[in-house]
Amino acid sequence: MNESYIFASSKNWCLDAYRSRFEGNPNWFLVRDKSELTPEFIERVNPKYIFFPHWNWLVPESITQRYNCVCFHMADVPYGRGGSPLQNLISRGHKSTKLTALKMTRELDAGPVYAKAELSLAGSATEIFQRAAPKVVDLILEIVSNDITPKEQIGEVVHFKRRTPEQSEILESMNISEIYDLIRMLDAETYPRAFIDYGNHRIEFSDVMKEKENLLTATVKIFSKEALK
Repeated sequence: MNESYIFASSKNWCLDAYRSRFEGNPNWFLVRDKSELTPEFIERVNPKYIFFPHWNWLVPESITQRYNCVCFHMADVPYGRGGSPLQNLISRGHKSTKLTALKMTRELDAGPVYAKAELSLAGSATEIFQRAAPKVVDLILEIVSNDITPKEQIGEVVHFKRRTPEQSEILESMNISEIYDLIRMLDAETYPRAFIDYGNHRIEFSDVMKEKENLLTATVKIFSKEALK
């Protein structure tokens, strides 16, 4: 009997990787929104695993306790549990990380680990997510093919705090490298772009490039702060 699987993701960067490997396979089911992930749907599919690469919503314990739910965290846990891992890693000077597939439990990012993959933190957030997408699929295939038993995390626990939109502001005290990292690590869909407030206007930055050691170029968007209300 063939096993069934659910791939639940709310981000576009995952879709191409999913479609290239699983689309058309009757054993795989794609879910894009929490409204689709109903108890009735899950019970009908009866998945061996539910994979959650970049899912925006809390998954109820009624699901995580009954099914094998796997999330993907962009940190080498137990280092980097918590929110905004990509941004927290870059702001701490990391050039690479581990993409970790772990079992979802009651405590956030504390579940046992199925597998990890190396991931470069070069480029914009969009580029990093696009680079991570095929690695997510590779980890999924490794879990499914080898029926991996997850292992408990070992080492010192380091928690990351979820970043707030206010932390996207470019400050006078920042040097060129810090400004470059701030702009690129926020350059992805749904993220609050790096900005400078100038009077009644906000200036947002994206597509940053380091032309020289002390020279950056970027795309700029200027709008009235009234638009934020």
